[in-house]
Amino acid sequence: MRVVSLVPSLTEAVAVSAPGVLVGATNWCSHPADLDVTRVGGTKNPAIERIIALAPDLVIANEEENREPDLAALRTAGVEVLVTEVRDVPQAFGELTRVLAACGVPVRPRWLDEAERAWASPPQPERRTTAVVPIWRRPWMVLGRDTFAGDVLARLGVDHRYATHAERYPRIPLDALSAQGPDLVVLPDEPYRFTADDGPEAFPGLPCALVSGRHLTWYGPSLAEAPRVLSEALRAAHR
Repeated sequence: MRVVSLVPSLTEAVAVSAPGVLVGATNWCSHPADLDVTRVGGTKNPAIERIIALAPDLVIANEEENREPDLAALRTAGVEVLVTEVRDVPQAFGELTRVLAACGVPVRPRWLDEAERAWASPPQPERRTTAVVPIWRRPWMVLGRDTFAGDVLARLGVDHRYATHAERYPRIPLDALSAQGPDLVVLPDEPYRFTADDGPEAFPGLPCALVSGRHLTWYGPSLAEAPRVLSEALRAAHR
């Protein structure tokens, strides 16, 4: 079996569950740290000819992270493409099961069982809080409706202010974000790399939680520790 992954979290899931199956991955596929495969460009601009040259049995993709014209080009070239859709935690587990089966993983991996147990009863705060969750600046963009990361936060007791917005990742002016009056601001380190020196200064007077983007937005082995890691970061913002 020869697989090319165009989704970083799925790359990690396949790599640790079926060593040797992956032959290609994007430049953004950073886990596992020792991943040694052909790099095929970005998630939004993959090198189609390079992928085809790898002669994959399967390319795994995601409807949000990858562009349909690229996937159509692969199909036209005779490459089988599996496209996932992940908008919440239960759907993530279902799609992971489907992807691993398609990649020939014979036995359900232990990390997937551990992740499902972790999310069956995630840590809960003393009270629910509200938040705005920027994912980019210049311009400012935030989590909107129907997102995996939004569902992750909701399951940890955090309701983000734009969960009912018409767009999934709306552009919102900075003054409008602060005017929402959230209990805190959640700043992940991807896709924009917010840091202690780049992000919190835009929200004076508001607690800011700097969180791991891999634990907030990836659906793969990181799901097993995500409830604990994210909960700790959210609690730290209120100290």
